[in-house]
Amino acid sequence: MKKVFLYIAIFLFLIVGTIVVVLYGRGYNFSFGNGKVGILGTGLLAATSQPDGAGIYINNHLTSATNNTISLSPGIYDVKIAKSGYFPWEKKIKIEKEVVSTAYALLLPIAPKLENITNTGIRNPVIDPSRTKIAYTTSSSGDSRKNGIYILDMSLRPILTLQSSSTQIADDTLDRFSEARLSWSPDAKELVATISAGVNIVTTYLLKTSFNENPQDVTATLSSVEAVWLEQKEDQEKSALLGLKAKLVSIIKENFQILAWSEDGTKFIYEATQSANLPSIINPPLIGTNSTPEERTISKGAIYTYDVKEDKNFKILDSVPDHNSNDFINGFPLTWFTDSKHLVFVNDKKISIMDYDGQNRITVYAGPFIDDYVFAWPDGSKILILTDLGNPAISPNLYTISLK
Repeated sequence: MKKVFLYIAIFLFLIVGTIVVVLYGRGYNFSFGNGKVGILGTGLLAATSQPDGAGIYINNHLTSATNNTISLSPGIYDVKIAKSGYFPWEKKIKIEKEVVSTAYALLLPIAPKLENITNTGIRNPVIDPSRTKIAYTTSSSGDSRKNGIYILDMSLRPILTLQSSSTQIADDTLDRFSEARLSWSPDAKELVATISAGVNIVTTYLLKTSFNENPQDVTATLSSVEAVWLEQKEDQEKSALLGLKAKLVSIIKENFQILAWSEDGTKFIYEATQSANLPSIINPPLIGTNSTPEERTISKGAIYTYDVKEDKNFKILDSVPDHNSNDFINGFPLTWFTDSKHLVFVNDKKISIMDYDGQNRITVYAGPFIDDYVFAWPDGSKILILTDLGNPAISPNLYTISLK
């Protein structure tokens, strides 16, 4: 008989324990006061950071460390994630009952390291559509075979130095490729090099990304090359819209000029082509999404980011800032950071990184750089700039700004 009671007790204990674990996992806490046991409905905050091991401050109280999950009562909290040597990350986050809210902080160093990766002096760097290669020209050598066009492959992992990541694709033995203006094909497999020898003397070559012993002169057939490239670009734009809800595609075509898609294809930067009210695409709204207040009323000319997965819309800029120089990404001072969660912004000769919803704008570099040539390294570890370090007597080179 005692064994029967023991088995029943163990069975009931397992049932109660399972219920307690399930309730706790759904965000409930248990309170013991005035001789009574109460169940409090709470939510969870999952906080992570890069680098990890940062302190999590809830309403200015050090509560835990990343990467961790904190149980909180429903409400709006001031969340700060901070680590020595890095700029702090701060945001208001809404906690809802039985919902997991997330906080991801990209912590940026207060004193980043600056390091050159070219030393020959370069001009006109142009990033390819995949954002992994940069083509540039150099003319510093007295040897025409060393002057010309080079490609820096940022996806390579050289053993000794990043300076070995560049390869030459054209030299000056046939023409002055070191003075060419460069542009990439939409599929990043070819480049066009345009060389001017006078007001009305222009030669255009089509180049492969490997060394071109006999560059193809396409001056007379340039319109055909441009037509092929235009078709490639239109196909890419159509492909990006595949899988989106028809209602969203209609809104995009009527109200948006998409400027850049994030690396993972879940978000995009756009300029509003007209003022409008954006209807909800996802009904009912998802829970546990970004709690930063969004703007569904868009203004013509303003710049926004849109999150396709969460149906969230955030204003980033009231208008495109005035730039008199060649801006760094197709004439626009804003682009995606490689993690698809942050933006790189160049304005007033400063380089900033911010959350994709416009929060936590941090200036990572305010030193000299040339013509707003700024590129994010594919793994997010650094920013690449063109600079002469403020010395006009030397030729500019590519430098990295370390973010880790």
